[in-house]
Amino acid sequence: MAGYKETPRQKMIGMLYLVLTALLALNVSKDILDAFLVVNEGMVSTNVRFESKVATVYSRFESQYNLNPGKVGEYWEKAKELRLRSQQLIHYLDSVQLEVVSRSERKSHEEVKSLYYAKVQLPDFRNQGDLRDRDFLDLSLVPSRDKYDEATNYMIGPNKNGEAYTMAKKIEEYRQFVLGIVGENNADKIGLNTHEKFKDASGVTQDWMYYNFYHTILAANVTILNKIVTEVQSAEFDAVNRLFENITEKDYKFDRLSAEVIPNSTYILKGQNYEATVILTAYDSKTQSEVKIVRGASAINDGNIGGAQVFKSENGVVRLSFPGQTEGPQRYAGVIEVRDPLTQELKRHPFDAQYIVAPPSLTVAPLKMNILYSGLKNPISISAPGIPNEQIVPSISKGKIIRNANGNWDVEVPAGERTTTISAAANVDGKSLPLGSFEFRIKRVPDPIAKIADLTDGTIDKNRLLASRAIIPEMVDFDFEGFHFEIVSYELSTYRGTELQRTGTVRGNVFNDAVSNLIKNAGRGQRLYFERIQAKGPDGTMRTLNPINLEIN
Repeated sequence: MAGYKETPRQKMIGMLYLVLTALLALNVSKDILDAFLVVNEGMVSTNVRFESKVATVYSRFESQYNLNPGKVGEYWEKAKELRLRSQQLIHYLDSVQLEVVSRSERKSHEEVKSLYYAKVQLPDFRNQGDLRDRDFLDLSLVPSRDKYDEATNYMIGPNKNGEAYTMAKKIEEYRQFVLGIVGENNADKIGLNTHEKFKDASGVTQDWMYYNFYHTILAANVTILNKIVTEVQSAEFDAVNRLFENITEKDYKFDRLSAEVIPNSTYILKGQNYEATVILTAYDSKTQSEVKIVRGASAINDGNIGGAQVFKSENGVVRLSFPGQTEGPQRYAGVIEVRDPLTQELKRHPFDAQYIVAPPSLTVAPLKMNILYSGLKNPISISAPGIPNEQIVPSISKGKIIRNANGNWDVEVPAGERTTTISAAANVDGKSLPLGSFEFRIKRVPDPIAKIADLTDGTIDKNRLLASRAIIPEMVDFDFEGFHFEIVSYELSTYRGTELQRTGTVRGNVFNDAVSNLIKNAGRGQRLYFERIQAKGPDGTMRTLNPINLEIN
């Protein structure tokens, strides 16, 4: 924070903004639209990860307040107000995103959430050990993402009285509150400047609202809103750190000391290093300390301390780094040894921690395939890196889920339902650990395509048509094996001159004598109409398939 130099995070936000601005200046094509989807997905992922960093500062802040409320209280109250205002603004931006999608799709909020949002359970970083629900917009599912009429009308309005102008006022109020914490001299670092002016290609000056949201496609609107959320979180992070810096640790009168381990991550891939920061909470940064670590131990004692690995502190902070070579849960124990500033007596403060080493893995989940089909067994895989599959216990809100022979799962869902949620927990150390959940849409199996000699329309040789002998229902682009429809009935009609000739209802899919005779007697250029084709699926449902119109050549 000293000097307010730009961090890599701030540079990344700036680069994403430049990319977004460049995209807005181009005509929208499929490639540009796909680029928006990629940028927006990166914004959402950044925002989710950033919540953890912000929460860590608040957690440290609250610890200092609990140690000395009188000294820290003034800054802690300001930090709580900062958190409340930040959450309110982010919630407002999320509501604007939902509203602009609803207007563009001409659907209610509930319909939009059902069709285009996925509900996922994530760790609640501000309430350790709890899970919270979070709705994520899957922009690739929104049909109107390349349209701008409704979005512009909502955001700009007919007389520049749209939601963007209300949003700008809210952002400016929040920005002024943050600047009251970090100082006006850091205005450029905070961003969120809605008073900024822009010029279009003809040199006409535009305000922030008009530039960002006039004739801007829905995909860009959503991406810009997520970018603003990123800037809000960045401003909140800078402001809470500035408040935290106002606490002078050397003024504290401590009644006790405790060791804290702050890992960069408790989950790493095999081949990576486990990295953590060990600090003596609220202790003078000039105090030099020594940390002794015994890996594989749950506690350090006189019996194992002789084989401990020693780490020296730097400015009161000890940084650990362990190679991740052995897969599975890992643990270690240690002590921080420091001199009491009054008695100069060497005191030990114990700690222990755990982490997981998992093998490298890749999970590719296409965003458009969160679908389960009613009437058949949908194969799915459920896994959690670092946790054996036999310890994972899945459940489903509607339908049933059964483990199959290859270790994966078969899911059966009922017809008539729109969605179902699959959740999973793991049995770890005798406790049930929630792993999260994922919502799936439920659809019926698509209709097959009725074909004769691999044709649905066009010209055909009479002998080839007779040789085909039947109507075949073909499942196109449907990867489930063993799922077939059966043709129950159909009709054939044709005009011979002005006379309409019909076979009546034919049972099954095979050409009977009546059908074969009409084909044999057909002349060149005569069209044959196979219609009212009825098919029955394995689930017992009846479908009316496409007609087949063939011309004898």
